[in-house]
Amino acid sequence: MATASGGDKGTRNLVIVMISFIVVVGVVFSLISSRSNSTAAIPATVSEADGYGIVLNPESTPKIDVYVDYQCPACRVFEIINGGYLNEVIAQKKAKVVFHPMTFIGPESILAANSAACAADESKFVDMNLALFQNQSDSENTGKWSSEYLVELGKSIGINSSTFETCVNDGKYIKWTSNVAAASAKADVNGTPTIFVNGKQLDRDTEYGDQAKFRAALAAGGVK
Repeated sequence: MATASGGDKGTRNLVIVMISFIVVVGVVFSLISSRSNSTAAIPATVSEADGYGIVLNPESTPKIDVYVDYQCPACRVFEIINGGYLNEVIAQKKAKVVFHPMTFIGPESILAANSAACAADESKFVDMNLALFQNQSDSENTGKWSSEYLVELGKSIGINSSTFETCVNDGKYIKWTSNVAAASAKADVNGTPTIFVNGKQLDRDTEYGDQAKFRAALAAGGVK
């Protein structure tokens, strides 16, 4: 699990700066991602009603929506600070958690999102989500996240099935990522990370980069 640490002022400031940049880029993303794909293969854990997100604990309440791009540096910082607690919430079924893998940064974001969906088919989404952030490149679209690399990353977290390998290599869910993008644009999500609890967006300036405030925000939304 990611190590959660809420007291680092420098890290909080880094989150704010990075998120501000991603929001600007995301405005462009929202303009070019308005169409879903009716021919897309849809992962079994995905709910159209939940914006084509990957749903964990579908019967639980409250609902937490998590919008990330796996190449987004601010998303990695968010994972470092809050991922451990969020994974605890998932494991203990304290909330319905819906992940929306966005892909506005480029082609390797699409490949990563596809691999995360393939991992979800193997009941390994949480592990793959963490592994992707732990293995994020220092810059975008470097060629690191090839299909071959992502298959090996899956193996490193215990996914050894030929089904997963085929899913990644064939890009089974690549078209699905356009559905996620279109639904996110309709929800006015223009940057990552973006977090909602029961439809209320958390304050990115205060609640993303401080674990104590993030926990408090989830508690205020009904996470026990």
